[in-house]
Amino acid sequence: MRGDLRAQYEAYPYPERDPRDEARRLVTGSPGHLDEVIHFGFGGRLDAARPFRVLVAGGGTGDATIMIAQQARDAGLPMEVTYLDLSDASLAVARARAEARGLTSIRFLRGSLLDLAGLGPFDYVDCCGVLHHLDDPEAGLRSLASALAPGGAIGIMVYGTYGRTGVYPLQDALRALTDGLDPPARIALAKRLLAGLPPTNWLRRNPHVGDWRQSDAGLYDLLLHGCDRSYTVPELFTLADAAGLAITALIEPARYEPGTWVSDPAVLKRAEGLDRIGRAALAERIAGNAAKHVCYLTRPEDAASAVAAPDGPDVVPVLRDLDGPALARGLKPGAALEAELGGVALRFALPRLAGPILARIDGRTSLGAVHAALQDLDSRLGWDAFMTQYDELYRVLNGLNKLVLRRRAHRS
Repeated sequence: MRGDLRAQYEAYPYPERDPRDEARRLVTGSPGHLDEVIHFGFGGRLDAARPFRVLVAGGGTGDATIMIAQQARDAGLPMEVTYLDLSDASLAVARARAEARGLTSIRFLRGSLLDLAGLGPFDYVDCCGVLHHLDDPEAGLRSLASALAPGGAIGIMVYGTYGRTGVYPLQDALRALTDGLDPPARIALAKRLLAGLPPTNWLRRNPHVGDWRQSDAGLYDLLLHGCDRSYTVPELFTLADAAGLAITALIEPARYEPGTWVSDPAVLKRAEGLDRIGRAALAERIAGNAAKHVCYLTRPEDAASAVAAPDGPDVVPVLRDLDGPALARGLKPGAALEAELGGVALRFALPRLAGPILARIDGRTSLGAVHAALQDLDSRLGWDAFMTQYDELYRVLNGLNKLVLRRRAHRS
């Protein structure tokens, strides 16, 4: 299978990227966003006294590699990034993107994530959209775990079964129709089939999968891939367990809470009796829109301390892709936050002090300092009352993966 995979990505590097675009935007996502990695994998702490060692396994055209290397440079965090991929064509695109940004902390290697002997150890291993294309995903995840440094974390993305409704019947249909054709001919025939799909076709009716509309590389990766499987939540936990790993967080956390999707108190009361996996699986089945699963993993002995918590005045709140003061200006006391999650428009109730708190979150100011600033406005606001307000805000924004935490102390 490895030769077939390489041939596909030599012909159609994925995702399709133009290095010239680096001058106007940084592609960000999950896993691998630096603030997210620190929060969900390292308890909010990093040791800035030495380079943070990163492996991007199956780096493709470079999205995760460029993102984390650029974010580390912007943050002044020393980092050594190793990019690894089977495809020379994909590697060339990723390297050109790094050169366009002047990123010099990246080592580019061609190879397989199944052959990591001599590499590492790494503090963080990123593997986005790769494991589900392996003949043996469990072996792939075990290989990644073998390269992990003590106390390290892994971020992965795999396909979700329910949100990809319609993909696999069409894969089967195209496998039968395109057998023996070269890649360009397979693409051409697939386009003809897609153009004439009846309104009853499940892929045509699925708003959560659009790769086939965006580029030839996206179409090939979605519908003509030679090895492709998907996961439900229970299967994802089984995959992690088989590799000797524990899932510390599912991203975004709110996706995996039944209360995000239903409000009936009788339903939610029954859901309270489910364990963590059961609740996440229930949310997945109710929503039906998870076309992928993003999660962070550690060794089991590190899992309890992997995710940061707002548990003291020295914790520093960090907004991801949000401007706190700008958001605060648009909020009235008692206002709700409108957000989109998996194609669903949702409203989340916010606490009374959401605006004043958000106005003071800048990625540098600790919770203690935010509280002190609010006490200047209301001397009666004690720490416990402040934290009640902050915890409500944190639950909403962290659930949407928009508010994470750093700690001032360094991890040794």
